[in-house]
Amino acid sequence: MTEVNAPDIDPADLAAVERQLGRLPRGVVEIAGRCPCGCPTVVRTLPRLPDGTPFPTSFYATCPRLTGAISTLEAGGMMREMTAELKSDPELAAAYRAAHDDYLRRRAELGDVAEIAGISAGGMPDRVKCLHVLVAHSIAVGPGINPLGDRALAALPKWWENGCCAALDAGEEGQA
Repeated sequence: MTEVNAPDIDPADLAAVERQLGRLPRGVVEIAGRCPCGCPTVVRTLPRLPDGTPFPTSFYATCPRLTGAISTLEAGGMMREMTAELKSDPELAAAYRAAHDDYLRRRAELGDVAEIAGISAGGMPDRVKCLHVLVAHSIAVGPGINPLGDRALAALPKWWENGCCAALDAGEEGQA
């Protein structure tokens, strides 16, 4: 069965995440967000995986339809545009730095890993390197914390409209 780090997670949710990823999820401590269809879409992970690997990505998008839609935004240049805006907008840069601090604080709730101290994810606090992380952070913590994650989330199509991705056939699954 799936690797379990939090006994409070519904085994059906872990099985859905396993189908979404096409592999066993690692270091999952909670389902941090759901698609409007009800399927898990973001997991919260330990800062050190069970095999000992440091893992800075606390909030991890699992829904292949969501990750595919985010990849489309990335390919369209949204990360480059956001990074340029960070350099020219001090208020946005300050809010993004606060999102970085929030990310670090939430990860520290799960443990301290010296190898990744001060490193959040997604390029925070100075650039945008991965919209997947920023969107996952926004889904997990709600609007108003990560301004660029919120913006990317608002730009996405309704990825859930065709039903739960966890029910996809193996041939249709994407990878997060």
